[in-house]
Amino acid sequence: MRAFASLARLAGAACLAVLGAVQASAQTAPPMPQNPAPGPSGQQQKAPTGLWERSNLLGDPLGARSALADRGLSFGLSETSEVLGNVTGGVHTGAAYDGVTMMSLGVDTSKAFGWDGGILNISALQIHGRDLSTDNLYVLQPASSIAGERTTRIWELWYQQSFLGGKADLKLGQQSLDQEFLISAQSGLFINAVMGWPALPTVDMYAGGPAYPLSSLGIRLRAEPSDTVTVLGGVFDDNPPGGPFYNDNQLNGSEAGGHRFNLGTRALFIAEVQYALNPPPASPPSAGAPPPGLPGTYKLGFWYDTGAFPSQNIASDGLPLASSASTGIPQMLWNNFSLYGVIDQTIWRPDPQGARALGLFLRAMGAPGDRNLVNFSMNAGVTLKAPLPGRDNDTTGIGIGYARISGAAAQHDQQLAFYTGTAIPIRSAETFIEATYQAQLAPWWIVQPDIQYFINPSGGILNPLNPTEKIKNELVLGLRTNVTF
Repeated sequence: MRAFASLARLAGAACLAVLGAVQASAQTAPPMPQNPAPGPSGQQQKAPTGLWERSNLLGDPLGARSALADRGLSFGLSETSEVLGNVTGGVHTGAAYDGVTMMSLGVDTSKAFGWDGGILNISALQIHGRDLSTDNLYVLQPASSIAGERTTRIWELWYQQSFLGGKADLKLGQQSLDQEFLISAQSGLFINAVMGWPALPTVDMYAGGPAYPLSSLGIRLRAEPSDTVTVLGGVFDDNPPGGPFYNDNQLNGSEAGGHRFNLGTRALFIAEVQYALNPPPASPPSAGAPPPGLPGTYKLGFWYDTGAFPSQNIASDGLPLASSASTGIPQMLWNNFSLYGVIDQTIWRPDPQGARALGLFLRAMGAPGDRNLVNFSMNAGVTLKAPLPGRDNDTTGIGIGYARISGAAAQHDQQLAFYTGTAIPIRSAETFIEATYQAQLAPWWIVQPDIQYFINPSGGILNPLNPTEKIKNELVLGLRTNVTF
């Protein structure tokens, strides 16, 4: 019975980690539609009106969008839907549909109230369908960046004020960190969740951190000390739902509607410095000028959380967590942190004025192993813009994601095998490879076929439907579509 209880404890901890990573998969959400850009005179350029040329499906019905824009109001509505299915591996094979409807309202306070430099933003989302990663895959790096608990909720609600001639701004309110921090512009092409918000914070932060589909109250400062350097920093509540670490569901209490605005838990500090290599010139180069260098963006940052995090191998009474003599409750360790770096670099562009460009990206981050299930994660890959003649707005790419199980968590598995006398897998790392092609059929319509292959799901855990073997490698096929209304 003791051996069974210990095995159940391991399975429970592994499932909690997996489900926490999946349910709170904080991803980069689909972009909102944009209003026509202001022209040189400060007036808005006339937007195309043809069905296949305009930026949104519905156009400007009865001039309503233009009239609202003149008063400083912009409204966004988009629907992202997808079908994903694993044809091999997982706890069982099958397919699932999921989607998210996203709505936003922006207010330019200069136009609306005569208050220069202010932006007020509120956004909401409605998540529907079934999550393949939760039901079939049991992975640490969820296959979908939009899947989550089925709900209708407020997402972000903030006010931003710029100053110093636009060289700095301050944002206050309910914010989702994946919109500004830890971003790789090129990895955002991919469908897997951790290509947006990385695997390490997805697994190690409370409820996956303040990132899609969650957000936290906080304050963020941005400054541009030069044309090539940008500095971001902020402090936020570390726990969007406000519950305990192992039971911090997205839909905890009033957080289901996104209006809890929790400030009752600990603080999350985050800062990032960005360097732009060969940024685009402010004005077109003069005739005969040498072509600009290949652009790139380099980022260094860290986050620090003042909350308490569960030890991966020590119980609250100081005994090994795997021991049947222990309380079976992890010891809570104060504070957590991570360091990270991001590279986005164009490496080939045959025509400086053309759309075709080959780029690479790399993002890596690490954290202490004693209080984190994943102590290192990495994304890398290459993307090609305009891969085919006449398809300047298409992009294709291949990428890889890696999440390493911490030494303390692996030691817990070893101790459990020793105490129970049972041969169990020692978790190590999970890797996935993704290939995708994003086809823009119209400015308002994107279709994206996708292939993902997961190696050693969750670092190597037993299949709960067949405890005699690990969950096998998984091949996932998918198709996503995004429509901007």
